[in-house]
Amino acid sequence: MAVHVTVPTVFRQYTSGDKQVTADGTTLADVLSDLAARHPGLHSRLVTDDGRLRRFVNLYVNDVDVRESGLLDTRTNDGDVLVILPAVAGGAG
Repeated sequence: MAVHVTVPTVFRQYTSGDKQVTADGTTLADVLSDLAARHPGLHSRLVTDDGRLRRFVNLYVNDVDVRESGLLDTRTNDGDVLVILPAVAGGAG
């Protein structure tokens, strides 16, 4: 089951510069594991050592924030789109 993954510029060093890659899996956890196998280094930027989504990373499956849809247990289907967005911090100072 191919999920299309949109990779932000900051993480493209792990995808040989590719803006979009594919990964397989029936849950987001499976997709991220497949990404780790295909693109070493990317997984640790998205998931903590204890298997939780890093708080500075936002993931959307078909435009739905995974924090609202089941986190890493979110179901994925062939053709779904996973968008990785790093959280932006800062402000006027």
